[in-house]
Amino acid sequence: MLENFGYLGVFLIAALLFALTMIMLPPLLRRFGIVPKKPNPVKSSTYECGMDTVGKSWVQFNFRYYFYALIFVIFDIQVVFLYPWAVSLGQLGLFGLVEMAVFFLILIVGFVYAWKKGVLEWK
Repeated sequence: MLENFGYLGVFLIAALLFALTMIMLPPLLRRFGIVPKKPNPVKSSTYECGMDTVGKSWVQFNFRYYFYALIFVIFDIQVVFLYPWAVSLGQLGLFGLVEMAVFFLILIVGFVYAWKKGVLEWK
């Protein structure tokens, strides 16, 4: 049984060595001159579409985009849970049916709440 923990210890040591190597590699390469460092104001400037911005570059997006994205993710997760449930419905029986009904009820309550708040209305 201890040999299982030995494998875990070797894995943790390898993970730590890999992480430390990845952290220390860029400074070492820069010190030996393999990675050049030539600062330039053009390199440090913000690049966006090859043109300088005119006016304010900060644009505040409508919050409804985020709500649409969250609702999409919620219904995507619903589909991910629905397929395995449908495949194993014969084995789950009535308990599985009631469990999925509660799951759908929770999603429907959230959808109605979003609808009543006006999130789904595009203005």
